Amino acid sequence: MSYEKVERAKDLTIGIKQTIKAVESQQVEAVYIAVDADKRLTQKVELLCKEKGVPVIHVDSMRRLGKACGIEVGAATAAIKKSG
Repeated sequence: MSYEKVERAKDLTIGIKQTIKAVESQQVEAVYIAVDADKRLTQKVELLCKEKGVPVIHVDSMRRLGKACGIEVGAATAAIKKSG
């Protein structure tokens, strides 16, 4: 499970609500979901991504996903926004 793309991304959306907004407005190229996050919260993101055809990458740790995003707290979801 790779966090490298998240670490290198120029434009990220972090958190469930922000990720949902970005996916709905079709600004996202990929979504990362931490498997240790609350399934009730991440399920909506996963279903929306499936519906919109956005690839979902599962990572093992909220803490590591948050760190890869450059924040000090865990992140349940993060999205890499489309460039341009």
